[in-house]
Amino acid sequence: MKRLIVYSLFFLISGFAQAQTPLLDSVSLALYNEYTNLKEALEQPKQVIKLSLRKQGLKEFPEEVLKLKNLQYLDLSKNKIESLPDSIVQLTQLQVLILNKNNLVALPNTIGELSNLKIFKAGQNKIARIPYSFGLLQNLEYLDFWDNELDYFPESLSQLKQLEVMDLRNILISQENQNMIQALLPNTKIYFSPPCQCAW
Repeated sequence: MKRLIVYSLFFLISGFAQAQTPLLDSVSLALYNEYTNLKEALEQPKQVIKLSLRKQGLKEFPEEVLKLKNLQYLDLSKNKIESLPDSIVQLTQLQVLILNKNNLVALPNTIGELSNLKIFKAGQNKIARIPYSFGLLQNLEYLDFWDNELDYFPESLSQLKQLEVMDLRNILISQENQNMIQALLPNTKIYFSPPCQCAW
């Protein structure tokens, strides 16, 4: 009986492991087949690694995307999305998240749970604050907040040891605060616009 239970547990765990597609390297991910139609993607959800829903007039985050458990690349740029659900962290395999040119005013506080995220792009939105949990994104390499309304940068950013590039251009930031942000990330190349005579 004990042996039967052990075998059952083994096959259950093995089945779960097989359900998760291994993380692809950046080159393989770039070359991987990309779905551009959500309805077609949902017909074979386990096979979907890349999904691009750019310029589709979306006003809300499409919750059906959460069914794509192996998703590693998601592009929702050039839509009209105003917010992301906390449940986006169910996409545990996600490595690339592109949200440029939407109407985002905030990011979910849970976003730091996307532990495999390497590239995050949210340029040309209306985001005012970076959630404190961003510091948990230990694998993050590229961060784009170009042309937002940021006025808060948490100290937790100092934990982003893998971050190579951060784009903060077209954001009003004083010289003092630019210095503070760079001190948090001494090994990161940060792109700023010329400092403003302003205060947060």
